[in-house]
Amino acid sequence: MLNQIGKLEQEVRAAIKAADDLGQLEEIRGSYLGKKGAVTTLLRGIGRIPVESRPQVGQQANALRDLIEQLLAQRAECLKQLTTGERWERERIDVTLPGRPVALGGRHPLTLILDEIKQIFIGLGFQVARGPDVESDYYNFEALNIPRDHPARDMQDSFYLSPQFLLRTHTSPVQIRVMERLAPGLPVRIIAPGKVYRRDDDATHCPMFHQVEGLAVDRGVTLADLKGTLSLFVREMFGSEMKVRLRPSFFPFTEPSAEVDISCVICGGGGCRTCGQSGWVEVLGAGMVHPRVLKISGYDPEDVTGFAFGMGVERLAMLKYGIDDMRHFFSNDFRFLRQFR
Repeated sequence: MLNQIGKLEQEVRAAIKAADDLGQLEEIRGSYLGKKGAVTTLLRGIGRIPVESRPQVGQQANALRDLIEQLLAQRAECLKQLTTGERWERERIDVTLPGRPVALGGRHPLTLILDEIKQIFIGLGFQVARGPDVESDYYNFEALNIPRDHPARDMQDSFYLSPQFLLRTHTSPVQIRVMERLAPGLPVRIIAPGKVYRRDDDATHCPMFHQVEGLAVDRGVTLADLKGTLSLFVREMFGSEMKVRLRPSFFPFTEPSAEVDISCVICGGGGCRTCGQSGWVEVLGAGMVHPRVLKISGYDPEDVTGFAFGMGVERLAMLKYGIDDMRHFFSNDFRFLRQFR
């Protein structure tokens, strides 16, 4: 048995020396010191040898066990140092190399336009109001003088969640909610930015886009106040040389109603393909708040008047930045987005 102990010592020394990783060391530990390991089995078999030989064999076996533990610990420490050194070689920083530039993000072009719109109207005394994206049929249509059988609903086909609830088609419902909350308090001056949803998808329309609705209600508000407010906004947004005109139009929630045009940002009003040779480009819709809408919201149309307007943020951004396809805003293409840093 002493010869067997000597052979085991030679085997284990060679095995530990040849181990390349900590996993192999654990396998060696199990092979020799585990419950069914060679050294453990040897120690259990001491009882079968002559009594006079047991002390010497037991002493040698225990010494072998201690030696294996010591060799395993030494080899494990060596492998850990090698691993740490290799990792340091891979990860160390060469301070002589030039620095790597850090890629900085920037605000989205729609965010830039929205911030500019809010800054202009806040400077005019308007407050920012918000409402839910999921609206009831009442606030989205009925309270805005668009009954269930009104043909104007065909122009605002949206995504219905149930017969009574849908994704809002405009931010005009925020006007009703604010007036209901404040009525009959005066004055009311708000803008309502937010996402809206319609079933459109082409170069100039998207199923989801952004809109800013504006509302001013007070005693003595006139169409001249509306034109003056929008003229100032257009000149702040596009430049002081911009001309503004109002064309008669129709919206169920305003009366009278108007489309607001500006002189073409491409040709300056001279006529080009963008403006259809007319020299004008439509930017938003507006009008005086319909008396029925005022009454529904808790205001007396005989006592107060108001104006409202609505603009598409993507539309303004396309005009200001010369973008020809609305879908660029939602493509997440860095080549497009980097232009607006």
